[in-house]
Amino acid sequence: MGDCHPFLTALAGHRRDSSTKTSPREIPAAAIMSNPGGLPISTDQLKARYIGTGHADMSKHEWATNQHRDTLASHVGHFDQLSYFAVAQNESIGRVRAQMLEKMLQPCGPPPKKKDENLLG
Repeated sequence: MGDCHPFLTALAGHRRDSSTKTSPREIPAAAIMSNPGGLPISTDQLKARYIGTGHADMSKHEWATNQHRDTLASHVGHFDQLSYFAVAQNESIGRVRAQMLEKMLQPCGPPPKKKDENLLG
């Protein structure tokens, strides 16, 4: 185990040498979460960059809608998946693409009615 990478042994909580032991809690979060350039990324930056990551006030319907739209966009964007679905449904690729694009408008149906907080009762 002595020839493992020091970072991996620190994550696993194994002793790198006989005098020190690094627990996983001692490793800063910035060392684990970073962008390709090596700079750390906070969760606020991730949420600002990617809409689908959500926020604290996001409803279940909004979250599910984002998930379905991301999935449908992936299917439409990857020709092999699109052609697989077309063969499975015995439809043309253009028709399957049009159906998926149309379904992206409201993939989980209409949003639920919100309760008005100003009304009593």
